[in-house]
Amino acid sequence: MNKLVDLTKGLPVGTNLALLQFLWMLVSGALLPQRGAIFPALKAIGLSDQATRRAWAAFRGGVWQTAVLLRLWQEQIEGLPGWRVHRHEGYRAITVDVTAFWRPALENCPSKHYHPGANRALPAVIFGVIGEVGEIGGQRMACPLAFERVHPKDPSEKRLWQTLLGWVQRNLTPDEVAVMDAGVKLADVQTSNLVGYLLRLPTNFTARRNQTAPHAGKGRKPVYGQKVRPLARTYRGKTIAATPPDRVETWTEAGVPMRAEIWENLVLPGVVPGPEADTFRVYAIYDPAYTTPWLLATPLKLKADTVKAMYHDRWPVEQIPLSAKQMVGAHRQFVHADESIQRLPELALLAGSILSYLAATAPAAPTGFWDRQPRRTPGRFRRMLMGKPFPQSYPLPSQLRKKASVTGHLPKGILAHRRKPTASAPLTVP
Repeated sequence: MNKLVDLTKGLPVGTNLALLQFLWMLVSGALLPQRGAIFPALKAIGLSDQATRRAWAAFRGGVWQTAVLLRLWQEQIEGLPGWRVHRHEGYRAITVDVTAFWRPALENCPSKHYHPGANRALPAVIFGVIGEVGEIGGQRMACPLAFERVHPKDPSEKRLWQTLLGWVQRNLTPDEVAVMDAGVKLADVQTSNLVGYLLRLPTNFTARRNQTAPHAGKGRKPVYGQKVRPLARTYRGKTIAATPPDRVETWTEAGVPMRAEIWENLVLPGVVPGPEADTFRVYAIYDPAYTTPWLLATPLKLKADTVKAMYHDRWPVEQIPLSAKQMVGAHRQFVHADESIQRLPELALLAGSILSYLAATAPAAPTGFWDRQPRRTPGRFRRMLMGKPFPQSYPLPSQLRKKASVTGHLPKGILAHRRKPTASAPLTVP
């Protein structure tokens, strides 16, 4: 409870208490039995009708910003004594990813996202998630640094990635590396002028050498470098061989042999070789646990085992939306105002991160007698909180209180809606 209090006590009086109650509703999993309905979930934690309306009003139109809450939450995490930042050869991994909250029935949904089950893009509210990776309680965690919305004039996912790369380029320090999945193209990453990045590539990726290919003795002289194909592929029944690597590194992890093939000093296809060209390295990492090797690109000169460990550190960012959707119950959403459809997923992502850290730092709570070896997971911690009302006896700070405002003169109910009457259906008040 004190973690939520520290996040909200600095907000305006009245809004802070109402938003505290709203966050408690999310963290306690009250949305799950109510199937995403906010008003029944707020009532389920023991709020009165007036307190429920105040919590809804604070969520929908309160004077607060998600970026401020994230900054406060980051300070809390980094201030914990057990928090340890992961570093690899002196570099810290900053994960960048995109997540989607599916809204197939939402009219005028601002964005779309590819759904693998439907094999096409479906209406969804998408966000960019940026976090730093560390460890606490023996678990790898991603501390969220920013949640980026789509651009109001260009809500495409490509434009969202440009916003994410711009944020990373402005805020990344020389000892930090942006780790990204294959959802963004290498050309876009290079256009953003990122100095340190680690990007997963598609298996059919090709590049070229940063030296002009030798002349065959006849015809036009080559302009580009030789083509480099890290992985072999099959096209129309014929196998296209892979380019031999420049060097190979081998190592052992927990008794399992690993191998990496590396190609140096590469440029993208269509780039003329030269000293000013943006070069990078490609690592093809072969792990017996996976059928397909990882294909990773970075401009940094790193060991192969470091590249593998750094890409492993991208995975904790996936737990934030997982906890926000399935664990908290925010995968179903029934808000329709322009600001609400953005604020609810942001608060759900924040609540999912809070739930993960509370679970990692609290004693393991078994689900039942059958759970003989419980682990500190957000699902178990949420089950422990589920059904518990908002604590009325908790000693809240003096600034966390209901705002004593006179509201008797304000319109109520349908009269308070900010709707404009249309010519066909004028608003009549009896």
